[in-house]
This record gives sequence, structure tokens and C-alpha cells, in this order.
Amino acid sequence: MTEITFIPRPSQQKILDTILSADGPVRVGVSAVPGSGKTHILSYLASELVQRVGDEQEVLIVTLVNAAVDNFRRRVDGFVRAKGLLPGFNYRVCTLHSLAHEIVQQRPSLVGLSQDYDIVDERTAELLLREVVEGWLAANASQLEDYLAPGLEIQPLLRQHWPEQVLAIAQNFIKRAKDNRLAPYELEDSLSRYPERLPLAQLGLDIYREYQNRLARTGVDFDDLIRLAAQAIELDPDFLARLRQRWPYILEDEAQDSSLLQQEILENLTGPSGTWVRVGDPNQAIYETFTTADPEHLRGFLRRDDVVSLPMPESGRSSASIIDLANYLIDWTRAEHPRPEVQDALSLPHIEPTPEGDPQSNPPDRPDQIHFRPEKFKPAQEIQAIVRSVKGWLKQNPTQTVAILDARNKRGVDIANALRRADVPYVELLNSTAATRSTAGVLGNVLKYLARPEDARQLATVFHVWKRHEWDLEDLQPIFQHVETTLQNLAHLEDYLWPRPGRDWLEGTVTRGEEDATRRGREDAGDEVGSSEWQEGESDEVSPHRLIASLLTDFRNFVRRWQGAAILPIDQLILLLAQDLFDSPADLALAHKFAVVLRRIAAEHPDYRLPQFVEELAEIARNQRRFLGFDEDMGGFEPPPGKVTVATMHRAKGLEWDRVYLMGLNNYSFPSGQPQDTYFSEKWFVRDSLNLEAEGLAQLEALINPDESYVEGTATEAARLDLVKERLRLFFVGLTRARQELIVTWNTGQQYAGKLDNQPAIPFVALQTWRQAVGSKE
Repeated sequence: MTEITFIPRPSQQKILDTILSADGPVRVGVSAVPGSGKTHILSYLASELVQRVGDEQEVLIVTLVNAAVDNFRRRVDGFVRAKGLLPGFNYRVCTLHSLAHEIVQQRPSLVGLSQDYDIVDERTAELLLREVVEGWLAANASQLEDYLAPGLEIQPLLRQHWPEQVLAIAQNFIKRAKDNRLAPYELEDSLSRYPERLPLAQLGLDIYREYQNRLARTGVDFDDLIRLAAQAIELDPDFLARLRQRWPYILEDEAQDSSLLQQEILENLTGPSGTWVRVGDPNQAIYETFTTADPEHLRGFLRRDDVVSLPMPESGRSSASIIDLANYLIDWTRAEHPRPEVQDALSLPHIEPTPEGDPQSNPPDRPDQIHFRPEKFKPAQEIQAIVRSVKGWLKQNPTQTVAILDARNKRGVDIANALRRADVPYVELLNSTAATRSTAGVLGNVLKYLARPEDARQLATVFHVWKRHEWDLEDLQPIFQHVETTLQNLAHLEDYLWPRPGRDWLEGTVTRGEEDATRRGREDAGDEVGSSEWQEGESDEVSPHRLIASLLTDFRNFVRRWQGAAILPIDQLILLLAQDLFDSPADLALAHKFAVVLRRIAAEHPDYRLPQFVEELAEIARNQRRFLGFDEDMGGFEPPPGKVTVATMHRAKGLEWDRVYLMGLNNYSFPSGQPQDTYFSEKWFVRDSLNLEAEGLAQLEALINPDESYVEGTATEAARLDLVKERLRLFFVGLTRARQELIVTWNTGQQYAGKLDNQPAIPFVALQTWRQAVGSKE
């Protein structure tokens, strides 16, 4: 095994000296720029501190996601081994959720749980919440009428639009309530005493109460784990003292993404006698819209008098021109953004290149390979242009890495499809990969037919799915299309699948087809259907009608087998279908994974039938749900040379490529708080462009802090500015994924009646103008 060496840069050495030379406990906050090596220094620091703890003590390393846990563990092991010590002892690497689970698991009775409590995963929790939302809408839909845009009626919107909107309101409301450790009964009391009507708070409370009642029969969700862990260590001082003794050093990674409650837990675990090191980059806080995280928690920590605040500005990731571009975005935002309220979105320090002699020297500068494209692309044109560009670039640079990044997951799927059609090799970092979506789609289509066995069109779709790998074969495609059309037009499927004596549709169709083919062959030997490769006679080729008969016979046998298996439990049915539909080990393994997931859903919902399982698979196939296959785990992901990585800008965080394409830099995905901007959280069917998720949280805040009166619309405007800030940071993250080459484009957005074209985002224009000015001087 290669020995890991570490030569600290000046800023890193100062951090190490501050902690390792301290006479007693210390609190340190590190603001680390992209590519500055924060994982490396935290791993090295852990290996040093391991030598200072007792036999029953551990250095605790807390990070954001599971994928980072393995990365940290490997690095710490390497440094510990290099010091001649036995790896794997006296340190613990975990996510905050797993830390909370460990705390609660030690004293479940302290927070009212049984010893064998269960943790409900995110998918199950969302499914449970959706059921509660559906029930609430069925009984309370009229309460939403006050929020409808003029001229609209509630009923037509109930099926397609309101469920997702109410779900989003409820999810945010419940997360914020739990982050503030507020139970439903406490909110109910506050709402009853509030002098004004708060309909969105009432909605959130109703759903929160019912969700918690149903959840209590199953277990606790991840938000409960955090809340209960905080409660446990406050209720029992002796228990807290033992935890503080066990973890005298706490190292926190990605601290910019911590919520208030997460910060309080680590603060409490540190106590007056512990050392707490927080490393993060407020400029890369890009999850605020989706979670209760807030970069102001880290910024506030860095400003505290009892905290030693240190920068880590050197980065060897990017070339000088990429660094200059990212630094200019910081400066422009802080001084020139048209909305003064968002000028604190990005903060110092600037990124600095690594010093001479550094093991990670910056790559050679390629300023001629940084382009802000001026073209006014339609969305499809933007994809086509980038696919053409990247295809040509890969031919010239087969050993380098490249990524196409967009802010939206759906666009990532469109890009992947375009790359596949253009025969460009690629890998995906999306909600689910093409392989997962394909497997889910195949199984889902067959289940959909089994749920509706009288549907001829769906049976034809199943035939297409069954022959999907051969469909593009030039000589067979006309045959397949003929069979598909024939199945679509069948009036009585039972005469084909389960015929009575003398009523076999297939037998009669084949006989007639053979007679017609023989007659046409005699009449016109030159006809395409009667040409040598199709006709019977001395040729060894099978006639098209015999091939059609064979296909229909084989397909009927499979469908009969599947219909007979439809009474099996869902996991057994999935595994049986997989045997008939898949050959590759990867597809079979994915099918097994689906079977396990659906079996768990069936156990939780004994009333579920095939239509509900079809919808579960359909959400994965439509890329609406995160589902990890066997090629998707971010743990240890290294961008492969010679292939395009397709990802969202969020998923790209922490990664780097030689060339990066940033797509969709328009004023919809990256608004700037201007009158012409539109916002995806403001739905077209809601009056006055209200952001109901933000308004719901504002009404909750009014219950928490009675001195803060609720004024409708104020929260919507504040949410707009918060999104502007987050999207500036997301742009910063995107820019700093590039090592040498960067292409940035924008598009006009979807077109429909009455909609104006999207315009290039203001930060895009600012950097484009600056690059042109810099280029003219070079």
C-alpha cells in the first residue's frame, strides 16, 4: 500500500499549530476555498490527535454524507499506518445522522423510545407523508381556494398540481418545526392563541400531527433522530459527561451545511473541556433551499470571540484564469450586484494558487479555453451544440476528463439521452442512472399491463419492451412494428392469449397470412415483401409470416406465465419477471434491489396492489426519485478520462474535471431579483406569485416568535433573495469544478403562450463582460 505523505501549506501549518500546540481545549473555525484540501488536512489532524487520546476515547469526525465517510476513513487509515500505528482504532467517522442514531440508541428510554425502535428511511417517510397529504386534500381542499389565482377552480388542479405543492409546504413546515424541537401539541397551543388566522400554519400543523401519529406506529424519521439526540444529551447530564469524555476532539467537515440543531448538538458534545474544529466554505452552501441548513451558522461561529478563525485560501485545483474568474464573481457580488441585499452571498477569502514547490501545483493556464457563449439557444439547441462540441473535444483529448453540468436534474437526463444518441461515452451522477431508469421502466410496464390485462395498447408496449434490444435491427424492425400494431388493434385479447376451442385468433391470422404471402409471391416476385430475403421456397430464410407467428406464440407463452404469477407477492413476481426480461448481471442485480424495496413497501402497506407498485417504479423510471443502483454511489467516484460526466451542479460539488460545460445560465435557473425574473417555487396557479412554502414557514415563525407578526408576501420576497444568494453560490461551485477549460451557455427556456424568453443571467453577463475586457488586454 502506498504511504500517504502530507506537506502542509503555510495556512494549513498554522491550523495544525493552533490546534496541536494549544495548552487546553480550543474552538477553531476554518474557511476553506474549493480545492484547498480540507479532507486531507482533517484526516492528517485526526491521525495526530489519535496519539493523544486514551484507550476508551476517540477522535470524532463528522461529515455530511455517507460517501465522504469511506473517503475519510481511508485517508485517516493511511496517515495512521504511516506513523507506525494500527489503523481503525481511537477514531470514529460518521455522518451527523448516524451520530444521532448512536446517541439515541444508547438511551432510547430517555426520549420515550423502545429498545428496538426502527428508523424510517427517507423514501418510506415521504410515502407516508404523501398519504397524509392525500387524506388532507380529500377533506380540506376548499381551504386552498383563497390562494388560487383569479379565474381558476380548485377541482381541476387537485389531481395534478396541488398534491405536490401541499407536500412541499408540509415537508418544509415539519422539518423546520422539528429543527426547533416543537411537537404538534405545542404548535396547536400557539395557534389557538394567535390573534389572526394562519391557514398555511393550520395546514402544516394538521399534516404534521397526522404524520407523527402514523410515524409513531412505525418508528422515527431522520429529523426525529436529530431532535431526540439533542433532547437526550440535555436530559441526562451524566450521559452527556460520558459522551464528552469519549470524544474529546470533534472535527466537523462541510460545516456550512449544518442546521441550527446540528450545530447545537456538536456544541453541547464539545462542552467546556473539548476541542471543536469546524471546516467549511460558506461560498459553497448550496443546500439551503432543500434543507434547514444555513451558512450563517458557520459565519456566526467564525465571528465568535471564543473561536480562532483561520482561512485556508490556497488551492491547486484550477488554472490562474479559472481562479481569477471565481475571485471576480466574489468581488462583483460583494460590490456590484444590483440587489444590495444579496451582496453578502459570497465572502472572502479569495482563492490563491499554491506556492512554488507545492505537491499539487496549479495546472497550466489556458485562458483561450474559457468561453461565455453569446448564442441565444433554445433548450434543445443548447444540448445539441454542447454534444457536438464535447464529441469533437473528446476525440482530440481522449485521456482528459470532462463534465456537462446543469442546475436541473431533468436537464441532465435530456443531456444523457442526447449523448447516447450521438454515441458519446458518458457516466451519470443524477437521481438515477439510465440503467436504473431502464430497468425500472421495463418492470413497470409489465406490471402496468398485469394490473390492466384488458388493455391492448399496454400489451403492445410490453411486446416492445420484451424485444427492446433487437428493435433497431434493420431487417427485424418492420416485423416488430407489424406485431406491435397488430396487438394494439386487437379487439378481444382473450382470443389471442386464452382462446376457447375453435376461437384461436393467432392460428387464424397465421393461416391467412401464409395464404396471402404465397399468392403475392407468385404475382410479384419483385415486391419488397416477396423479395428473396423474405419469401419461402428454396431460401433458408424464414418467411416473415412464420417469424410473426413464432414471435406471437413465444410472446403469448411469456404473458401467460406472467399472468399466472400475478398472484405472487410483489418481490417474487419481480424476480420471476427479471428472469424472463433481463440477461445482464447488473440488470438482474437491480431487479433484485427493486424486489427488496417493493417487499418492504408491501409490508408497510398491505392494502397496496399492482397499480401502486407500478407508480413506485414509474417515479424511478421518470427520474423523480433518488434510487441508488450499483453504478451510482458517489463514494470514491473518480471522473473517468475519455467519458463525459453528466451531473447536476449540486452533485458535482467536491469533484473536478479538465473541461467543464455549465449549461442553462439564464434568469430562471439563476435569478437576480429583477422585475423580469421568475422563480420556480412560485406556482402559476397561486395568486399574487406567492411562494406558499416560504409563506408557510413565515406563519410557523409567527407561532414560534409571537413578537414577529406575519405579513403576507414578505416571506415570498425574502425567499426570492435567499434563492438569488444560493444560486450565486451554485454558480461559484460550478466555476470551481473546472481545472483548465470552461464553457458557459444559456437558453431561452420552454416556450408557451404568453411567456417571454428567458434572458442570460446577470452574473453570466457580468463575467462575460469582464472576460472580454481581460482578453482585450492580453
